[in-house]
Amino acid sequence: MSSINSEDIISILKEEISNYDNVGKKEETGAVVSVGDGIATIYGMDHAMYGEIVVFENGLKGMVQDISHDSIGVILFGSDREIMEGTKVTRTHKKAGISVGDAYVGRVINALGAPIDGKGDITSDEYRPIEQPAPGIVDRQSVCEPMETGILSIDAMFPIGRGQRELIIGDRQTGKTSIAMDTILNQKGKGVICIYVAIGQKASTVAKVVGTLEANDAMDYSIVVSSTASECAPLQYIAPYSGTAMAEYFMHQGKDVLIVYDDLSKHAVAYRALSLLLGRSPGREAYPGDVFYLHSRLLERSSRLSDTLGGGSITALPIIETQDGDVSAYIPTNVISITDGQIFLESDLFFSGMRPAVNVGLSVSRVGGAAQAKAMKKASGSVRIDLAQYREMEIFTQFSSDLDANTKEQLKYGGVLMELLKQPLCRPLSLSEKVITLVAATHKVMLEVPVPEVKKFQMDMLEHFAVNHGDMVKELEETRVLTDEMTDKIVAAAEEFKKSR
Repeated sequence: MSSINSEDIISILKEEISNYDNVGKKEETGAVVSVGDGIATIYGMDHAMYGEIVVFENGLKGMVQDISHDSIGVILFGSDREIMEGTKVTRTHKKAGISVGDAYVGRVINALGAPIDGKGDITSDEYRPIEQPAPGIVDRQSVCEPMETGILSIDAMFPIGRGQRELIIGDRQTGKTSIAMDTILNQKGKGVICIYVAIGQKASTVAKVVGTLEANDAMDYSIVVSSTASECAPLQYIAPYSGTAMAEYFMHQGKDVLIVYDDLSKHAVAYRALSLLLGRSPGREAYPGDVFYLHSRLLERSSRLSDTLGGGSITALPIIETQDGDVSAYIPTNVISITDGQIFLESDLFFSGMRPAVNVGLSVSRVGGAAQAKAMKKASGSVRIDLAQYREMEIFTQFSSDLDANTKEQLKYGGVLMELLKQPLCRPLSLSEKVITLVAATHKVMLEVPVPEVKKFQMDMLEHFAVNHGDMVKELEETRVLTDEMTDKIVAAAEEFKKSR
């Protein structure tokens, strides 16, 4: 047996080390084995990472979504027409990400960050991965600052805080997007960046949303991320993650961000399509087993950072569409368990003229009064209980004609409250307007006003306060506190207005 001396061993090791980079480079490219339905199977890329971007020889990009022992599955960000068997694919060593920056404010972009509003290119040096770990418990602080929607029924009974995740859930055509739009419009002048993510919507619907934002000067502080129904499933899948990466850029600058996902039902459907095409096992309702993780890792990124990290926040308003009011279906129950409360919109209420059609019984905010301005907290008082009693009493007394005076008054008061909670589109109320309305209502100022005229009375009264009692309005907006003295002043001024009509 021949002996190998130490010099031979050293020379062999040196050769191995010098060839190491070349060995790695040989494995950087692969070839397409099969392609179809926006999915490409690639052989020869042994070191590709999950979530890594790969580039095809025609320039098309894709993301690694499935890794098996001898091949990888890649989802394509575009048409697969020019991809065929044998097409070369190259690794980028970069995780999927999106360019971010202040230049994106006021623009409409696609899921890859490219502008689609015809207003020219967007230049930005910042780049963020679309998938990021959520902030840990130590990096967060409690939710205690309000994110006012401007919608009386929500701000009074189910307040949303900065850093909260509040689900908007209901059947199609019940006003879910309208609530999100009003919330965005209400952030005007409040230093909040708003991001609207459209997933699987019609292009005309997205254009209408952008038109509403532009008409109300809300695009000045908004970004629209659009992945329409005509686009491939991979783009619909990454759209909400791209929107969240954009939101995180602003959050880490210490800013407050409001992000709307419209809607996550279509997002789950896009992910189901991808998973089935990648050959993953279908589970309940044919969704893959990790569909809960799909939304939890997205929504957990919404939080309020600690002061040491700048104190920025992301408030999420995910939207889920139910089928015939079934909140116990798979995706609705998943998202309900991830979020901090839900606003449930009921079809029957919507068609009866109650708009926004918020169901007081099934809606809840798990942050509640902690994220409510002190003035609102005091003014709203027992409104929710009063409404619940009214709904119950209304059912019991609908067949009875002989009612005592107290019951009649309670029914009338409940009717007034229900009428006050109706709100026209694109007319969010300021804090002072909501407080004045609630104080006047709970002190029975409007009890003698015929129910059909309550809405007009409310708007005329608010205009009267703005013109003749500007000092009260200013004090409420600045202090955000409702004292007993201020309550008495509001009631007196409201009574005086009622007499002058």
